[in-house]
Amino acid sequence: MNLLTLIEEPNTKKIALLIDPDKCNESSIERRISLANEAGIHFIFVGGSLLNYYTIDSCIQKIKSFTQLPVVLFPANGMHISSEADAILFLSLISGRNADLLIGNHVHSASIIRKFGLEAIPTGYMIVESGNITTAQYMSNSMPLPRNKPEVAVSTAIAGEMLGLKALYLDAGSGASLPIPEMMIAAVRKAVSIPILVGGGLRTIDAVENAFKAGANVIVLGNIVEDQPEFLLSIKKLLD
Repeated sequence: MNLLTLIEEPNTKKIALLIDPDKCNESSIERRISLANEAGIHFIFVGGSLLNYYTIDSCIQKIKSFTQLPVVLFPANGMHISSEADAILFLSLISGRNADLLIGNHVHSASIIRKFGLEAIPTGYMIVESGNITTAQYMSNSMPLPRNKPEVAVSTAIAGEMLGLKALYLDAGSGASLPIPEMMIAAVRKAVSIPILVGGGLRTIDAVENAFKAGANVIVLGNIVEDQPEFLLSIKKLLD
């Protein structure tokens, strides 16, 4: 299975459902995964900025008991690894200047990822100002990209592509007040050829559709589905 190839497919709209392992009780997971199957979701991402319990393995096992969808790790640090997953977003925080999140954690985790046989997808992680301080921003100890300065995001994205990264993840963060501006997504899309993942603050169908129109390859949904699992059924209309 080559998940990067699926992400790279041109002219397709793909949705990833983000599951926080700390919110992975069996009843809520079964409902969300069931709706994800019905809606035609493409990926399950597993991760969170702050994990209070080491529950990744058991969470992925529960997820896989309800679906055949590929499970991709969305790690906040080098400890958030599991052999139960199919792949990992090998995130480099290119919007910040925190050396641990640029390369430090990667050195600690690389041998384990290879030992587990996980497909590693080198991904430039770009945190964008979202109207409030998010957990991702706080835990990464970094300044977000200014939402009204798409040119800064473009230069950052180009640098990531030149460094050889295979995808970009523009994230407003969990609990974001505002989604990524469409003009920023469109500007980055015009500047680079690699896939763009977009997440955070997407609470309406219009917001998701506008992000796709602006150039996102993959939309990542998390909090909205925790609060309103049936939101996934509305998403199905965009994918048909």
